[in-house]
Amino acid sequence: MAEVDGGVPQGLNLSAPSPARVYDYLLGGKDNFEIDRQAGERIRERMPDVELGVRAQRDLLGRVVRFLVTEVGLRQLIDIGTGLPTAENVHQVAHAADPEVRVAYVDNDPHVLVHARALLVTSPNTLAIRADLREPDALMADPELKAHIDLAQPVGLLLCGILHHLKDLEDPWTRTRRLVDIIPSGSYVFVHHLLDRGDEQSRALQKVRDTRYRREEEIARFFDGLDLVPPGLVPVPDWRPDADHLVFEDAPIPHFALAGVGFKP
Repeated sequence: MAEVDGGVPQGLNLSAPSPARVYDYLLGGKDNFEIDRQAGERIRERMPDVELGVRAQRDLLGRVVRFLVTEVGLRQLIDIGTGLPTAENVHQVAHAADPEVRVAYVDNDPHVLVHARALLVTSPNTLAIRADLREPDALMADPELKAHIDLAQPVGLLLCGILHHLKDLEDPWTRTRRLVDIIPSGSYVFVHHLLDRGDEQSRALQKVRDTRYRREEEIARFFDGLDLVPPGLVPVPDWRPDADHLVFEDAPIPHFALAGVGFKP
């Protein structure tokens, strides 16, 4: 994608912060702008340990990918709402186990695509496309995606930190259900979603972030028709922790999100 002065990709909207760039800022990255940094600081003011939350999410994503590739044996992954590339990307984790795993990154942010495509130039089994979760049929019908991912074979569908960016009026449940309908039996679906625990801290967090924290029963609806893999729908630190995972017993923020993996029979 062509760029204008200052290294800003053409077509990039800088009138509002980008969730991907705010996330990058909170991870200590450099691919963000002043509007994103201001949003990140507003979050940090209300959530002083917010970095622990984003680190916990990243750690979780790695555990899920390793589970799908090494334990389940999947060889195709679709990561929707991938965000800006950072350490331990999905394809890096997957390819550490098997370089032949095919990974497709999907995002609707042009800034994400610029960086993702640059990163993937030397990774033949990876692909990055621009598409929108709110248009699941168009997303899954993308010619590049269909050439890269065989939808007749099981896939791992990764929805990490993306569904809470959709408002209720956008009906994220129906859109997720449509994605699940398209992928074949034997596939797995991973969801990470911010949790409304019904307390004052939950209400305070929702005021500072342009996201939709949802109750546990609302998050569980994303797994309708799927068989939840043990340990089920649990707080982020509790989903299959391993010896190398970060420990968050005394930090509340990582517990304001739930995670689960469902199997499509």
